[in-house]
Amino acid sequence: MEGMTATERRSSWRDRAEERLTAAGYRRGGARTVLLDLLDAQRCARTVLEIEDELRASDRAVGRASIYRVLDELEQLHLVQRIEVGQGIARYERIAPDHHHHHLVCQNCGVMVPFTDDALEDAIHRLSTGAGFEVTSHDVVLYGRCADCRAAADAEAGST
Repeated sequence: MEGMTATERRSSWRDRAEERLTAAGYRRGGARTVLLDLLDAQRCARTVLEIEDELRASDRAVGRASIYRVLDELEQLHLVQRIEVGQGIARYERIAPDHHHHHLVCQNCGVMVPFTDDALEDAIHRLSTGAGFEVTSHDVVLYGRCADCRAAADAEAGST
């Protein structure tokens, strides 16, 4: 994928998604098309409520039940991944070979920060090779407190 523009890489994800949906017997539909457009352009995971708000703001409103249904279809076809961020909240993002990252999640406010780390990827590769195991996909989610929540906790502790 080296040498491809971001638009070409994204359109290849969308093309792959449409091909898999068609092969699985899903017909094209308004909600699915709108959601594919949104996911194709996303840089990191979103909650269903964020997706719903973004679609409504762009005058492409889709019902929440339709969003969940389409995301479930896409997840079953390994086109999106569901990331549990705690407190019963999940985020969804497209799975694309050219766009791999992991996440830091604040357990207090739910903010999600994407990160990449070549040393971590090398360690995962060394671990799997050493164990004779083929890792076909992975996601690392690290939970903790963001700087804002830590500062708020420190300020609260200082005021008591």
